[in-house]
Amino acid sequence: MRELDGDPAAEVAALYRRTWPRLIGLLVSIGASRADAEELAQDAYVKLLDRWDKISRYDDPDAWVRAVAVRALVSRLRRQQVATRALAKLTGRASEVQGPDGDAVDVAAALARITPTQRAVAVLYYVTDLSIEQIADELQLPRGTVKSRLARARQALAPLLEVEEEVPGHA
Repeated sequence: MRELDGDPAAEVAALYRRTWPRLIGLLVSIGASRADAEELAQDAYVKLLDRWDKISRYDDPDAWVRAVAVRALVSRLRRQQVATRALAKLTGRASEVQGPDGDAVDVAAALARITPTQRAVAVLYYVTDLSIEQIADELQLPRGTVKSRLARARQALAPLLEVEEEVPGHA
């Protein structure tokens, strides 16, 4: 358990200053715009304020904030996907997704082509360097589900991120 300073406002402010930039970067990596990332993070910190008496006793309160923000983003991205598919059905047009070009592999474009749940797990695992157990705890998922989503993300990303290496002197 963490040791508390006793001033809740100072504790929350210190947590905010320490975690805000990393949280915004994480949310943008998963698929939020900068503005959406800031909105989702702000909502998570507001929820934190309401629950600080309880969460301040956690070993890792920033994990709680991160989990709340990531779950909110995944939910938002799912709703957007549903709306996009519904619009395509209504208009009779299939939505087109542009992949990365051959010269510059764009990880963000590749990530955009997998499901939000797979994207969240992949980014938390590879970018934030969380373990399967930590991701399961943060997203409130069974460990097997996290492993499955990570495996599917790897499988979906592999062909999108393949880069052929050129051998000097060969065409």
